[in-house]
Amino acid sequence: MTSNTRSKDLTRFVLYSIIGIFMFFVPIKIGETSTIPLDHIVTFIQSIPFYKETYGLILIFVGVIRPFINKTWNKTKVKTIFSLINILAIPFAVMVVFNIGPEGLLADNMLPFIFGKVAVPVTTIVPVGSVFLAFMVSYGLMEFIGVFMRPIMVPIWKTPGKSAVDAVASFVGSYSLALLITNRVYKEGMYTGKEAAIIATGFSTVSAAFMIIVAKTLGLMDHWNFYFWSTVVITFIVTAITARIFPLRTKPEEYYEGISGDVEQDVTGSKWNYAINEAITVSKNAPSIIENTKNNLKDGLGLAFNMAPSLMAVGSLGLIIAHYTPIFDFVGYIFLPFTWLIRLPEPLLAAKAASTTIAEMFLAAPIVAEASMATKYVIGVVSISEILFFSASIPAMMATEIPLKMSDYFIIWIERVILSILIAAPFMYVFINFII
Repeated sequence: MTSNTRSKDLTRFVLYSIIGIFMFFVPIKIGETSTIPLDHIVTFIQSIPFYKETYGLILIFVGVIRPFINKTWNKTKVKTIFSLINILAIPFAVMVVFNIGPEGLLADNMLPFIFGKVAVPVTTIVPVGSVFLAFMVSYGLMEFIGVFMRPIMVPIWKTPGKSAVDAVASFVGSYSLALLITNRVYKEGMYTGKEAAIIATGFSTVSAAFMIIVAKTLGLMDHWNFYFWSTVVITFIVTAITARIFPLRTKPEEYYEGISGDVEQDVTGSKWNYAINEAITVSKNAPSIIENTKNNLKDGLGLAFNMAPSLMAVGSLGLIIAHYTPIFDFVGYIFLPFTWLIRLPEPLLAAKAASTTIAEMFLAAPIVAEASMATKYVIGVVSISEILFFSASIPAMMATEIPLKMSDYFIIWIERVILSILIAAPFMYVFINFII
C-alpha cells in the first residue's frame, strides 16, 4: 500500500467515524430538547403533518401482507403463529388513526401509546438510522474500538470488543439503534449467533432519555445520578451472569449462514498501531458510502416492515392482557420469594410490578408510584435491566436474524428480573441509608 493510498484510507476512516460518533453518540440541544442528532432528525420527521398516521398505516398494512405475498408466513410454526397474530395490527392501527372502537382500548396508555410512542417512532428511527449506520460499522470504527475493549468485553460478557459500541448505543440512543447495529454486524460475520444473542438480550435496553421518564414517575429525579449509574452497573452485571447460564450458554458459536466470520485477535505489540492498521484495512476494502448507504437503507426498510406489525399487534395484546386479566397477578408469585428475601416493604406489590415488565417495561412504574422509596428504586432498576418486553423490544428482536426462540425470551426475562432484584438489593440499602 502506497503512502498516498494509506493516507486516503486513514482519512476515510477518521472522517466517517467522526460523522458516525456525532450522529449516534453526541447529544446536542435544539430548542428545549437535548438528544443525539439522529433522534432530532426522527423527531423532525414525526412532526410533519399526518406523518404518523400515514406512515404508520402504510408500514403496518404492507408489513402484514408481505409474508403472505413472499410466501414466508408459514416457514416455521413460530413464523406462522406471529404472521397470523400480526393481522390484528391492522384493526388496532385503524382504531387509533380514526378514533373508533372500545373506549378502554383507545385510552392514552393503551393502543394510542403503542402506535404513537412505540410502533411509529421505532420504525422511523430504524430506516433513518440505517442511512448513517455505514459510518459506524463499515469503515473501521468498530474494529478500532474492538482492539482496546476486547480485554474487557471478552472475559466479562463473552462478546467481542467491538460490542462495546452496541452497549453504548443502547443507553445513548435506544434498543432499536442497538439492535440495528447488532443485526447488521451479525449478518456481516463479525458476531457469532451466540454473541449476537448475548448482545441483543443483554445490552439492548431503553435509552437514558426514557430512563428519565421512569425516574420522574417514581420520584427519583432528585437522585438521578445514583439511579442512572447504579442501573447501568446492575444491568451489565446481570448480563455477565446470563451470558454464562442457560439458554445463552448453549447457543451455537456459529456465524450467520455458515460464513467464515471475523475473529478478533489478541494483540501483543502496540495496540494503537494494530487498531489503526485494522481500521485502515477495513476502510480500504469497504464499498463507497453511497453504495453502503443504499444497501443499509434497503435493510433498514425491510426491518421496519418486519417490526411494525409485531410492535402494534403483540405490543397491544401485551397491554390488554396486563390491564384486563389477572395473569400478571399470578406471574408475580414467581418473584415474590425474591422481593421478600431482600426485605422490600411491599414484596407482593413489587413482585406484581416486576411481572408486568414482560408486557411493557413502563407498566411497573405507575404500579409502585405510591410505594416506599426502597420498592420504587428496585422496580425502577428492574424495569430497565430486564430488557425484554412484548410491547417493543421482543418484537424488534424477532424481526432480526438473531437466533433466539420464543422460549428463550421468557427464560432470559425471568432470569434477568430475578437477578436484577437480588443485585439491586445492596444498592437499595445504600440508597435508603446514605443517599436519601
